Amino acid sequence: MYIEIDFESDEAIYMQLRNQIVLGIATNQYQEGESLPSVRQLAESIGINMHTVNKAYHVLRQEGFIRLDRRNGAVIFLKEGKSQAMVEMREAFQVILAKAFCKNISREEIHQLIDEIFDEYK
Repeated sequence: MYIEIDFESDEAIYMQLRNQIVLGIATNQYQEGESLPSVRQLAESIGINMHTVNKAYHVLRQEGFIRLDRRNGAVIFLKEGKSQAMVEMREAFQVILAKAFCKNISREEIHQLIDEIFDEYK
């Protein structure tokens, strides 16, 4: 598992970790059923606090990307959650699209950008 943390970023480390795991799932670097490293292993390999990894895993579990159990640790598990994901995306898109509107980015440019990004996950 390759994770790169930017310690100079304003984004919280646990969110960087969460985002990289989600991107890894979307790009098929990590498959459903695959175990993630233990909290201790991942913390040591990246050089961060175990509580930070634990928090990232907790967020991933809440969002339906992993399952945690005592025998297997953190396992990629993509439970059904499309309707909730749509609600969350709508909320996030409202802010993103408001920023785009303020910067005079056209609907066509937004659609093109979304298509380019979406094609990376096929």
